[in-house]
Formats: sequence, C-alpha cells, structure tokens
Amino acid sequence: MDGKYEGAAENEASLVGRVAAGDRRAFETLYRAYFPRLARFLQRMTRSVPLIEEIVNDTLLVVWQKAATFDGSCKVSTWVFAIAYRKACKALHALDEPLDAPADECAADDAGRPDWRFEQQRLAHAVDAAVATLPLAQRAAFQLTFYHDMGYAEIAEIMECPVNTVKTRLFHARRRLATLLEDQLEVRP
Repeated sequence: MDGKYEGAAENEASLVGRVAAGDRRAFETLYRAYFPRLARFLQRMTRSVPLIEEIVNDTLLVVWQKAATFDGSCKVSTWVFAIAYRKACKALHALDEPLDAPADECAADDAGRPDWRFEQQRLAHAVDAAVATLPLAQRAAFQLTFYHDMGYAEIAEIMECPVNTVKTRLFHARRRLATLLEDQLEVRP
C-alpha cells in the first residue's frame, strides 16, 4: 500500500472519529467527498435522480448517526458504500413504479469529430443499457469493480457475501455483457 493511500485512509478514519464526536465540519468534509462518488455508484443502479439523492442523503445521515460504531476494521469507503448498497437495495425493492430512462447527453467539445463523438455516445449508451439489464447483485459488483476500482474482498464486505460469490457474480455479469454487446463491439466499416 503506498503512503498517499494510507494517509487518505487515515484522514478519512480521523474524520469519522471527529464526526462521532459531533464535529459538523468533519461531516461536511465527508459529505462533500462521498456525495459525488455515491451518486455515480447509485446512478447506474437506480437511474432516478430523486432516488439517488434520497439514498445518498439517507446513507450520509446513517454515517452521521452511526459514526461512533465505525471500528476501523475496514476502510471508511467500504463502510460507507456498504450502507449505500443496503439503502439502495431496500429502496429498489420498495419501488412500484418504473425508473426513469437515462437522459441523452451531448457535448459540443468534439465538434471537429462528430462521427467519433457519436460512436462514443452510441457505445456508452449500449454499455449502460446492457449493464442495466444485469440482476442487481451482478450490476452492483460490476460497478464497484469497474467504476470504483474496488477489490473482491472489499466488494464482498460491502455486499455481505463471500469473495467467491463476488467472483461468480462478476463472471456471469461479464459473460452476459459480452453477449449483449457482441454486435456493438464489432468493427464497423
């Protein structure tokens, strides 16, 4: 583990300790650090902006209320993402309405290469659509691995399952995505 990472992890653990003591500034710092990370994670799970914001806020409220229970046996990020994952699972199971479809995003910065930009957008939409078809547990494991760069052990802790279950979920997710994206990844003339 490099020193920079260790320092960041120690800093986050220190912030949680200060939050446990009621330090609102420490909580604000954690909130600003985790809101965008959790929102990215949840966006691919829920695709509903109001639901994402609700889950992130609920998650961070739990961090505020339960900071004293953080025992340092895992990274702060593992603890926070585990709370978010459980909150998201509960929220998704409680939903009785369809989720919003992702909005089309356009950027003008690649005006000189519209064909390339279009192809990138088409591929990104295809990947997002394919990931959205995965069962929740596979989708979450995939996202934590590829979008949040977490290892199997950390994901297993977040999802409260054995490491081999995470590996199996990722195996099936990759296989399903390869099948779904097979036509999208072919070289186009």
